[in-house]
Amino acid sequence: MFRHAIPIGRIFGISVDLDYSWFLIVGLLAWMLAVSYYPYEFGAGTTGEYWAMGLVTALMLFASVLIHEIGHSIVAQGYGLQVPRITLFLFGGVSQIAAEPPSAGAEFWIAVVGPLVSFALAAFFWEIEPLFSGAPAWFAVAKYLALLNLILAIFNLIPGFPLDGGRVLRAIVWRATGAYRRATAAAAVTGRFFGFVLIVWGVWEVFLGRFIGGLWIAFIGWYLESAAGAQLQLESAKALVGEHRVADAMRRDFPRIPGETTLQDLVEHFVLSGSSRYFVVDAGSGDEGLITIETIRTVQREAWPTTTAGQVMIPVAKLDTTTPETALWTALEKMGRDGVNQLPVVAGQQIVGVLSREDTFHYLRVLESFASGRMSPGATTNRGASLGFPAVKGHTHLP
Repeated sequence: MFRHAIPIGRIFGISVDLDYSWFLIVGLLAWMLAVSYYPYEFGAGTTGEYWAMGLVTALMLFASVLIHEIGHSIVAQGYGLQVPRITLFLFGGVSQIAAEPPSAGAEFWIAVVGPLVSFALAAFFWEIEPLFSGAPAWFAVAKYLALLNLILAIFNLIPGFPLDGGRVLRAIVWRATGAYRRATAAAAVTGRFFGFVLIVWGVWEVFLGRFIGGLWIAFIGWYLESAAGAQLQLESAKALVGEHRVADAMRRDFPRIPGETTLQDLVEHFVLSGSSRYFVVDAGSGDEGLITIETIRTVQREAWPTTTAGQVMIPVAKLDTTTPETALWTALEKMGRDGVNQLPVVAGQQIVGVLSREDTFHYLRVLESFASGRMSPGATTNRGASLGFPAVKGHTHLP
């Protein structure tokens, strides 16, 4: 989900990462507070004090976001769901939960705990304000953090995906109808609606001369609409996949090369003359592994003539793999979660197929064509996809 993130530590066994966009929003928020807010709220300070207050506020805001996400994660873990990481990014934070909640009740409590944490933080900062009555700068910071957390709690209760309120709505509809996909579609549709509302509101604010605030509102609206639309697309793909297994979509005629093949020969005779980005290596004695173009690139070009595929291949035992009987959607989620482009399909200790993103997209396109009646049996389609690839589930918190 986030390819450019910096790990900063672990909390409750969960990795905490900073996406590069986090630095942008922290700097922008600190600048806005130092220039446009604190000089009017706290008029007795210096420029340096305003900047220090702005930076502290921005950092404390994201600390609040992190606590919000930890709330989601702890409840999710209580329901037996794995939470590999929490990522702080441009729009706040997201808890990357590895699977869907097991019930509507679980979804409700995982979702609602985030706004409850933000309400609690707002109350906390409100209560400690009197402690800083003799320090006007800190008083102003505490007051603003109380207001921010209150706004965040209320905003995240908007009943539209991917906000927490949208997930609460999904839980309610799920409980009422017993249909998870229908509930998800309802939450996503309302999410798109509120996204469009925010876009229109933001554009109107820009026309009124409030350029920065209006642009930010419109940007958040665009993000909500895009995320909700992607979720609808994801549910369509999930419905198409249905009960299909990995064996239905995997490639069986994958390229296989001997382990003694040098990297020079591999590049000249296989890579440059074909379209495959991966090769199954038969190293002899039943040992097999996988070599990709990315693996080849890690070897210095001068060493290609003397380095064999068997020497640099990744053995089956060290690979992320799947089995032919695994549910196709489960394998797709694994690929999306781990950020891999192909999964070797293993039976016993032998690679019997390869599931790649390209082949999976092709398979989904065929299923989509059959479902819409645009294709007759035996027809073919061009490779590619209009359907979204599974993303990691999570709870998004927007500032």
